[in-house]
Amino acid sequence: MTDPSKKLGVIVGVDGSISQVGMYSMSNDSQLLWYGDVLTGPKIGAFLTTNQNDIKIIATVSSEKVVDQQNTVRSVEFDNRFHKDSINRVITLKTKGVIEENKFQITSQYVPMVGNEVTLTTKEELDLIFGLEPGEDSIYIGNSLLEGQPINVPINKFFASHIGIFGNTGSGKSNTLHKTYLELFRSQYRSSILNCSQFFVIDFNGEYTGDNTFGLDACNKRIFEIDTRSAQAGQKMPIKKSYLFDPDILAILFDARPATQVPFLRNALRTFNNSITDEGKFAEMELGLLSSIITGAKSVSGDALENWIKAAEVVGIEDAILEGLKGNSIRSVYGNLEIRSSDGQTMILENGQITIDGKAVLQLAEIRNSLSECYKLASPIYKLSYFLEFQKVYVSAWKSTNIEFINPLFHRIKSAFESLEKVVEIKENLEDCFKPMNIISLVHANQEITRLMPMLLSKMVYDEQKSAVAGNDVTQTKHLIIDEAHNILNAEYRNNGDDWQDYRLSVFEEIIKEGRKFGFYLTLSSQRPADISSTIMSQLHNYLIHRLVNEKDLKMLENTMPTLDRNSYQMIPSLGQGEAIITGNAIQVPVFVKVEKEEINRPKSDDIILTKLWTENEQIELF
Repeated sequence: MTDPSKKLGVIVGVDGSISQVGMYSMSNDSQLLWYGDVLTGPKIGAFLTTNQNDIKIIATVSSEKVVDQQNTVRSVEFDNRFHKDSINRVITLKTKGVIEENKFQITSQYVPMVGNEVTLTTKEELDLIFGLEPGEDSIYIGNSLLEGQPINVPINKFFASHIGIFGNTGSGKSNTLHKTYLELFRSQYRSSILNCSQFFVIDFNGEYTGDNTFGLDACNKRIFEIDTRSAQAGQKMPIKKSYLFDPDILAILFDARPATQVPFLRNALRTFNNSITDEGKFAEMELGLLSSIITGAKSVSGDALENWIKAAEVVGIEDAILEGLKGNSIRSVYGNLEIRSSDGQTMILENGQITIDGKAVLQLAEIRNSLSECYKLASPIYKLSYFLEFQKVYVSAWKSTNIEFINPLFHRIKSAFESLEKVVEIKENLEDCFKPMNIISLVHANQEITRLMPMLLSKMVYDEQKSAVAGNDVTQTKHLIIDEAHNILNAEYRNNGDDWQDYRLSVFEEIIKEGRKFGFYLTLSSQRPADISSTIMSQLHNYLIHRLVNEKDLKMLENTMPTLDRNSYQMIPSLGQGEAIITGNAIQVPVFVKVEKEEINRPKSDDIILTKLWTENEQIELF
């Protein structure tokens, strides 16, 4: 039987994994028809096969040149005076692996030898190169650029890993991210995936909020439209109380100063979390503070009572109830402090004790009830806010802390709590809070919440997964997908006084280092890989690289992707829309692929066609 391989040339030089091929023909055909198959010709990036006994050494073309066998004169311009037969074509091959016993594998056991013949790589050989292990489950991504071969990635090796999807705006990375997970949900494991795994998409641009994104309906998907403009506009994110009311989180959120404000927050939160169990405890504590201020009027700061009244007004206690605390006179009689009512008729403080009549004038019972009622009706966020107001009074009354150092903090607390109240729902536990697919859209969130929410959600979901799995077999998985990841994983300002960034990067670096063992996997998509922490980038296992042109971005990829060869790397700036290089642990050799574009079910990321927009909206009223 005739060997269907097309003999192209012979090995004439070998240097490690690099070999030189003297070509038998000057054929420049990009495609060749051979025994019914259309095969890729010997052009840059194409696969060729070196035959060595029963071993087929697979390599890719990395360069080519011509050698003039007769004209040895070194001229500035190419000298073509001689017969064409004096010109020989020489191509350079980079060894990728071998086919042995009908199986492709990456090994350095075999190298080309001078005299080995080089042939076209057949369809059968390409199937082995791009193929999977027998019985290995996979999803379809697209077709290889040069060969037109269907490219499938193995489910287990790809999705049980950390994934990076990178490319300039308009290169197709959003479609690739969506297509990848869409095909996963289209697989035969769909029902099991929805039962055993949860997916969280951090969506900064609102690209994945469509009805049919990821091929999932409302039964299996929940979209959180985080909106800080209005409490009614969006959906609140469920957050466990213990995560939001964490001293480290709030100290960063409030931009607390280390010297005075951070210790104040830590002490206050410790008391709040441990002692304030209900509205009765709150009322009792703050009424006790009021009594201590009154009985210790000689030793407390002169504005302590005034500050307590201001805090009570913030909580919502009516002026009529607070009226008895105002305008009372204080005097010392033989060293004993006396306080009389504003009309001078009633003794409020006598012999260091508040009198029965004094309690009536001060309306302490009414104040207690009002404190209790206001606290009871408040949301969890404002419960903490009310407590902090009185804690400010407490630390300043006995001059342990200068109130002027604390007041600026409360301006930031007020702003932060107003935003949080619109977007966060405090939960004791997360049961039934999330669905298999959860999309968190931050396109309408302010900068403060955009910085906080991804970090808070990620830490919470990761810790919950870690607690559930630690010491046990992994029976459930969590998948965190962050689009435009450079927004929150930028390492540029680390160690430059940006506490936010330090804490946030620490959280994500722990996740990417330890997450796999707990069944927690991270997918990052970004147009600026150079802005992402190098620690995080180095821990990714599989990559889909679209067109990138920035030198810093390319350098980052070069330094963090050991599976990407030099020739593939140099092709990245030339990739067209939707074209990508797939490389990593899930695929044996880097492959150029045209990612299939879904025409209907796809993210809202298409480029705007201005002429179409202007034509269809001629009569639109802008403002």
